[in-house]
Amino acid sequence: MPSNPYTPGQVPRILAGRTAEMRRIEGLLARVVTFGELGGPLLVFHAPRGIGKTSLLRAGQRRATESGFVTAWVACSRQQPVLAEIAHSIGRALERADAVPAGAAGNRWRGQLERLTVEVGLPGAKVQAEVARRESSTPPHAAIGVLESLLHDAAAAVRKRGGAGLLLLLDELHAASADEMAVILNTLQNLDGERADNPLTTVAAGLPVTPEALTRAATFGERSTFVSLEVLSDDDARAALVDPAAAEGITWAPDALDAIIEESNGYPYLLQLLGSTTWEAAEPADGDQLGLDAVTRGLPVARDQLAAMHRARWGAASRLEKQFLAAMAAVGDGNITRAAIAAGMGVDSRAISVPRERLIDKGVIEPVGHGLVRFTLPGFGAFVRGLDEA
Repeated sequence: MPSNPYTPGQVPRILAGRTAEMRRIEGLLARVVTFGELGGPLLVFHAPRGIGKTSLLRAGQRRATESGFVTAWVACSRQQPVLAEIAHSIGRALERADAVPAGAAGNRWRGQLERLTVEVGLPGAKVQAEVARRESSTPPHAAIGVLESLLHDAAAAVRKRGGAGLLLLLDELHAASADEMAVILNTLQNLDGERADNPLTTVAAGLPVTPEALTRAATFGERSTFVSLEVLSDDDARAALVDPAAAEGITWAPDALDAIIEESNGYPYLLQLLGSTTWEAAEPADGDQLGLDAVTRGLPVARDQLAAMHRARWGAASRLEKQFLAAMAAVGDGNITRAAIAAGMGVDSRAISVPRERLIDKGVIEPVGHGLVRFTLPGFGAFVRGLDEA
């Protein structure tokens, strides 16, 4: 029996759509390959969870590797110092590629790696202490200088060996602290001042709050390139279902595809989940077709998984956040105005700023225009409304 090719919650085997976004990444890589210089400003893809940010970065990483880049991947976290993770990731990447400089240059490179780790290593370490003592938002210059040297030397070492350069990928960038973002932005700006000597580029992904967070961390953060990821079009959604199955010798019935596309609304995670539950229900043999009956049998399993995600988001919300979500859900499932939410809570619109910002930070809702927000996970509004009926 062919293996289930769908991967809900993981990077898909075949990335559907995102052609325009991949071209942006390829443009940065091409500049490094052709001119041996900095690829350009920080490129940031932002979207709610489940839209495929990590999958896009992984696809970019594969493309970069094919083009001769050494790639360093960092999953930013509030629990680990991001700058130290950057240092460790670059170190591991160069070791794997056998690109660590030899002799005195290698010793200097390792010294920079150790210095950056010390500067930003553990909570309460030097960089945090310096930040706490300062009233200004200027990031610690020592960390900027060391990160700048580390990136320059690593990229130059790759180029010297005949490679294209260095690609630094920062996933979940919204989880970095403002001080860490400031160090990264200042470092990239300094490197851009001598771009001809720095064969590297940086691509990041984060929640919708990321552009605002970067701009707060450093005003020139607004010069970064921000790209919002949307749900997939119907054609791309079909490709996300059809192509992985075709690789296993399985086809889809048109009405089955239509049913999943309607249920998922182009949401990449749901497409993978519904594809997977349909496959498990059908247990297809070589040459079989996935039909509407298999979709129907797999649908309860998918909806149970989605409901578990709804419950987790609701359970993690504070009392005030739950009031906000309930007022929002009572209005509907589309774009909801700030005034309507405040009216539902029985408060002035200025009083909802705190729960609104916290829910945006958590990725439960997202801003979609002036004074407008919407739920990021399909079906969450109906779930909240159902709590009143239970």
